[in-house]
This record gives sequence, C-alpha cells and structure tokens, in this order.
Amino acid sequence: MSSLQKTGLVVTAHPGDFVWRTGGAVALHVKRGYRVKILCLSYGERGESQFAWKKAGVKMEDVKAQRRDEAERAATILGAEIEFMDAGDYPLRTTEAMLDRAVDIFHELTPSFVLTHSLQDPYNVDHPEATRFAQEARIIAQAAGHKPDPNRPYSAPPVFLFEPHQPEQCNYKPTLILNIDEVWEVKRRAFEVLAAQQHLWEYYTRVALNRGMQGGRNSGRAMTYGEAYQRLFPEAVEVLA
Repeated sequence: MSSLQKTGLVVTAHPGDFVWRTGGAVALHVKRGYRVKILCLSYGERGESQFAWKKAGVKMEDVKAQRRDEAERAATILGAEIEFMDAGDYPLRTTEAMLDRAVDIFHELTPSFVLTHSLQDPYNVDHPEATRFAQEARIIAQAAGHKPDPNRPYSAPPVFLFEPHQPEQCNYKPTLILNIDEVWEVKRRAFEVLAAQQHLWEYYTRVALNRGMQGGRNSGRAMTYGEAYQRLFPEAVEVLA
C-alpha cells in the first residue's frame, strides 16, 4: 500500500450488514482510490442464517462456509478486502486475542474513517456489541504505550454509524447523507449475492431511495440513492460554510 493512499475500515457484526447498510460507501471510496477493509466479526451462522437451519442434518461448519463465501463474493464486488474473526452470533462474544488483532489492524491501516453499527439496537444486541468493540480498538490503537513504536503516526479517525434496520427504535438520527448514485448498481449487485435474503433487496432499495430524496432536499443537488450515517464525534472546522 502506498503511504499516500487513504484507507477506510468497516467493523460489522454479520456478513449481510455491510452490504445492506454501507455497501455504497465502500464501493464509492474504492472508486476514489481508497483501500477499504471490512472486519466481519462473525459468519452470522446462527441467528443471521435462519434459512440454513430449516434443512435436516445441517452442520455448523457448512453454514459458516456458506455465509463466508457470500461475504467474500459481496466484498469482491464492492472492491474491498475482508477479514473474519469467528466471534459467533446470537450471542456475539469477542476475545482478547480478537481485540489485539483489531488494534493491529488500526495500526496497519491507519484508517481515514471507520464505519460501524449504531450505539443501540433493541432488536439485535450483536450490533451495538460490534460498535463497542470497534470503539475500544480505536481507543487502544491511539495509546502510545500499547506496542510502542516511535514511528507510528497518531491516528484518531472519525467514526460514522451506519443506519440500523429500524432507526426510530435505536435512537438513531442521521447527521450525514452520502450520495451513492454513481455506485448504486455495484451495491445492488452485492445485494444479489445474498440470495437467501432476497426479501430484503427491495426493502433496502427503498431505504436508499428515501435517503436519496432526503439528501437532495437538504443539499439542493439532485440525488437518487443515498446512505445515512451518524457522526459519532464532532468535526473540528475553521468555518461553518
């Protein structure tokens, strides 16, 4: 990686999450020349793979392999790298070794931004757990005394929370709408990798259209498809407009 190349990091609980909620941002930044890495904490093998368990005699390793394959193919379409941690889902439980690896990823990537879940989600506690994990890794990565390296640059990347399935139940209020028109077809192709969740394809198309309409109204610029984000930390600026 060129030392001048900008980077982005996505920390997601399950394989489908990054496709539905932030696939546009990933594809857009890859198109702009960013290196984007997805850290997928689980394979979504239990609660996020209901369809798989309807078959008699199904094995856990088979479900994991299927979901991993889907996630890898979707990431390839979006142009991103992907790494898995096998923390399980329902419940998602990370370990000290996983946290240590996540901190190393922050050090190696020095991301320009981090994308992860909302702070709350009463429907799926795996999601805010992934957010907590991402925040902890970000904090530790800034500590000069953690694996000291005098040549390592200080890095405190902004964190953007992507939209949960039911934002009104998650105390989620977008502060930024990203125009994803130029990569919408790429995101839609990534949708279609998740064949077992075809019932969500049109739902998330409607979400993108609604956010595009909202973004156009707030910016005065034409926008058809959008993704909503909530900035976790304030932005320091010199002027307001």
